[in-house]
Amino acid sequence: MSQYYDLGAETLWNPSNGAARLFHRQVAVFEAELGLASGIGPMENDECQIDPAVLGVFTEALVIRHGRTGHAVIRALSEGFVATVLVLAERAGVDVHWPPPGESLEGAQDVQAGLPGSFESLAESDLRAAARELSRRMPR
Repeated sequence: MSQYYDLGAETLWNPSNGAARLFHRQVAVFEAELGLASGIGPMENDECQIDPAVLGVFTEALVIRHGRTGHAVIRALSEGFVATVLVLAERAGVDVHWPPPGESLEGAQDVQAGLPGSFESLAESDLRAAARELSRRMPR
C-alpha cells in the first residue's frame, strides 16, 4: 500500500504508508512553526493534492528558516524534511528563491556557538545536495 502526492493528474511522489504518515505529520509541525500553509493538502483516499503556489511560499520560508538557524540539533532535525520538500517543489515546477550567498545570520534565532556565520555555509549547498540524493530515492 502507498500514498500519492499529486499535482493534478501527475504523481510527484508515491511513498510507502509509513513514510507518507511521518512526512505528513512533519508537514503539520513545520506549518505550525512557520505559521504558513504548506500547499500539501490533506491525505484523502491515499491521495494528496499539492498546490504549487502555496508550496513555493512554504518552501522558501523553510529554506530561510533552516539557513538562519545556527543550531546544529535543529538543523539536523529539519534537514531531511526540508530536502524532501525541495524535491516536491522541484517536481511541481516551483522556482525556489534562495537568499543571497553569504547572507548574515544577524538576528537569527537558536544560534549555537562555533558554527559558520553565513547562510550559504549553513544551508544551500548541503540542502541542494541532500535533495538531489533524496530525489533518486523518491519513487513517482
